[in-house]
Amino acid sequence: MQRFVITEGDEPVSEILIGRGLIPEMARYLPQREDRRQVAILAQPTVLPLADAVVASLLEQDLDVSVIPLPDGEAAKTLSIVEDIALDLNRLGLTRADTIFGIGGGAATDTAGFVAATYLRGIECVLAPTTLLGAVDAAVGGKTGVNVGGKNLVGVFRHPARVLIDIDVLEALPMVLLRQGTAEALKTGFVGDPDLVELYREHGIDAPLEEVVGRAIGVKARVVSEDFREGGLRAVLNYGHTAGHAVEVAAGISHGEAVAIGMVAAGVVGEQTVGFDRRAEQEQLIASLGLPTRSPDVDLGEIERLMLLDKKRDTGGIRFVVLEDFGVPRVVHPDDATVRASLHAIGID
Repeated sequence: MQRFVITEGDEPVSEILIGRGLIPEMARYLPQREDRRQVAILAQPTVLPLADAVVASLLEQDLDVSVIPLPDGEAAKTLSIVEDIALDLNRLGLTRADTIFGIGGGAATDTAGFVAATYLRGIECVLAPTTLLGAVDAAVGGKTGVNVGGKNLVGVFRHPARVLIDIDVLEALPMVLLRQGTAEALKTGFVGDPDLVELYREHGIDAPLEEVVGRAIGVKARVVSEDFREGGLRAVLNYGHTAGHAVEVAAGISHGEAVAIGMVAAGVVGEQTVGFDRRAEQEQLIASLGLPTRSPDVDLGEIERLMLLDKKRDTGGIRFVVLEDFGVPRVVHPDDATVRASLHAIGID
């Protein structure tokens, strides 16, 4: 089993476990708490059989266990859903001594994390991402949020106490979900681990998941430990997200597909601002993994509006994470002409 710990200063705040058979034996991996009486499981429809296995495991610990179903996909990430969940937690009588357990894809873990961070002003949260995208991105690092007119515009920073990543579950994913997660895993390689980039170059989409996930989490744990609230370094984890989030919302495509397209746009910005000379190589690798490199047909004005609305704007304007080289990220504020050129490169005019 691989274990990573995220720290704030010298204080450990979140533990990530990567192994096999973790979810069916949830009771073994729940953080030790003598005063815990209840666990509320937030689960999406596609993972209810896994949630049932978690229930069976926790009942052996004489805990009261309830399952609160979430809508599938991004439909789970709304304030109205959060309110419905809070009312369910009221009915159950959850206390600060209890635990919220989120299981599912990135939307499920985003919502579970936000509910846990805000209900009673914060109770313990444990997450079990069941997609590669959730495992290497949404569930790790303490970013929680729901969508309000844009991606994740309402949220808080709060770490889950523990994240359980079950490789058996990830290896059973359909190819479409594996590809979506591959975009985020490859992103961590581009910004922080060139050996992960080489792993994908050598093995393609069949790169071994235990090594992929371990390397991706290693990058994220290191970056988040240095900059939890994204005051500086953590911004590099947004590589591909500035244009990507806008395309995701405007075109209604998956987050992973959007990040792949966004990295192509960021490659152009990097080429024009810091002399990144591996843009074509990067795009070729993204395409070789079966990921898109061009946006669906969307309106340029809508994309520009969404980019200005995005959280990554600041007083200097739109921020782009770019690469000087694989593993050497920078944050820049490109001019309008450079942004337009990057959008043109992904088919938006």
